[in-house]
Formats: sequence, structure tokens, C-alpha cells
Amino acid sequence: MSGYHGYERESGGGGGRRGMWEEEPARRRRMPDPVRASAVRAVLIVAVTLTQATITFFLTITGSWLAFPMALGAVAGTIVATWGVLDVVITRQTWNQRHGVVSEPSSTARAGRSARAVRESRGPGRIPREDGTLTAFGRR
Repeated sequence: MSGYHGYERESGGGGGRRGMWEEEPARRRRMPDPVRASAVRAVLIVAVTLTQATITFFLTITGSWLAFPMALGAVAGTIVATWGVLDVVITRQTWNQRHGVVSEPSSTARAGRSARAVRESRGPGRIPREDGTLTAFGRR
């Protein structure tokens, strides 16, 4: 063990050793699997499209015959990459709508709910309106 320059020697022996790293709690929750899959797909599509656009640029500068077909491919890749990014947004929104989002009602929603409770406590019946069509004739 005389030639070993490992972790035990630096930390002063084997007692009370720490690991090489410590687990930290995640700052954000993990994305749902369908959203993460579409995000990975979008990143790969965008990366390929950017690589294709770069190659097209260099082929155009050198005057190669491949520049025109690659330019058409880059345009098509841009359309597909836009679809990929929109797919992430739509998948995320669909997931939130299907599985619920934790949200608190706004102050206007609370006001509507409390006004409804007051109306219901008065008993069943119609709420008198003063702006209806029959108001002009003096009837309520």
C-alpha cells in the first residue's frame, strides 16, 4: 500500500469516509415521460438541422454541386424542427390538462363562489334583474 495515492490516504484513513459526491434534492420536478420523450426528440431534430445548415453553408461557399440539395434538405429540416418544438409544447399542455395542474382559484373566483353561496342561502328562485327587456314596461 506504499505506492497507493488514493482517497483513503488523503482523508486520513478509512474511518468516517465520505463519498465522492453527495446527493442533492432536485430543484425542479422531473418532466413526465411523454413530455421528456418529445423534448429529447426535438433536441435531436434541432441538432441535426443545425448541423445540416452548417454543412450547407460550407458547401455553398466552396461552390459544390451538393449545396442546392442540401439547402432543400435544410429547409425541410427547419420545418420538421419547428414541428418538433411545437410537439413539446402541445404534449406538455395535453399532459397538464389530462392529469391536472395544481392551481389556486383567483380572487375573482373566490368572490363568485361566495356570492353564489349567499344567493343559494336565500332559497330557490330567480334573481331579480333590473336591466331586462320588461323593465321598460314597469314589470320585473
